[in-house]
Amino acid sequence: MTRFQGKTVIVTGAGSGIGAATVERFAKEGANVVLVGRTERKLESVQAGLAGAPSLVVVADISDWDDAQRMVKTTLETFGAVDVLVNNAGVATMGMIDQIDIDEYRKAMAIDVDGVFYATRAAWASLKASKGNVVNTSSVSGLGGDWGMFAYNAAKGAVSNMTRALALDASRSGVRVNAVAPTLTMTDMADDLRRDKEKMGKFAERIPLGRGAEPAEVAAVITFLASADAGFVNGVVLPVDGGLSASNGQPPLG
Repeated sequence: MTRFQGKTVIVTGAGSGIGAATVERFAKEGANVVLVGRTERKLESVQAGLAGAPSLVVVADISDWDDAQRMVKTTLETFGAVDVLVNNAGVATMGMIDQIDIDEYRKAMAIDVDGVFYATRAAWASLKASKGNVVNTSSVSGLGGDWGMFAYNAAKGAVSNMTRALALDASRSGVRVNAVAPTLTMTDMADDLRRDKEKMGKFAERIPLGRGAEPAEVAAVITFLASADAGFVNGVVLPVDGGLSASNGQPPLG
């Protein structure tokens, strides 16, 4: 498919996991891709696998307003437009409210929440000019609570409702705003969990499809939401969860 031929897409958190898979999918569909993250080596490694697709690496800390503005400025200087912004950068911070480290809590809010705001604000004029769209990476943890993940739940809950609110505010601008809400995904962030067979077994029991998501499966949904195929989809936080949210929480009886 070439749904994004000639379009320019910014992906934050592009150095691994869902971000890297999203860059690869957009590049395969013809986009100019801008890979944003804090570690140049990781970004360049992903870029090297794009088979020569038009791309740009921008090393930036998306929780910094100046960096967010520089990211957009550099994109416009190189490609002349911003058609899609994928706010994917995020961190997972564990711990209950009386245990979580204050600095770790602030880091989660800065990257997961402020980063979405800064990047979107910086790109907003360009997105309106192109009548483009935003896709945020929320989480099933932004749709309901988890045990021992107070900060992550708060941050991703903010991303989910930011998505809805911005979709309303942008409704006359021609810009669409949506989000994906993945369950456990096989990324570097989940490495510790993936090594715990007991916990992985619990996920397999709970998710109807019996496994976590692969990054490419989430990327496929992100590119759908960003495409003209989803032209009448707006303000949606779409679970990518193997059927997890289909359950009312009661255990299987048979």
